[in-house]
Amino acid sequence: MANELNWADELTCAVTVCDREGVVIYQNAKARLTFEKYGDLIGKNLKDCHGEKSWIKIQELMKSEKTNTYTIEKAGVKKLIYQSPWFVEGAVKGMVEFSIELPAEMPHFIR
Repeated sequence: MANELNWADELTCAVTVCDREGVVIYQNAKARLTFEKYGDLIGKNLKDCHGEKSWIKIQELMKSEKTNTYTIEKAGVKKLIYQSPWFVEGAVKGMVEFSIELPAEMPHFIR
């Protein structure tokens, strides 16, 4: 799987991918840095590092094939979190999460 995701290795946002059971199968460099206090997460289950409410949400997203988008702020850094199921030939194979740091002032355009 990692070879197919080489395009994400050097992105400036964190990318984490899990399989249908919630086992982490990929993290790019930014995600590994972001979550380094938890150690190497490859092969670990998201269920073990999320609360019950979050784990239920992850399962619901995969079952419903819907996305989840929200913002958070930690240590003064605001982030956009985008979670989405990923597919192979129309079948859900797991979840991907993008965590994108947002600037304090961000332009908004209506087009």
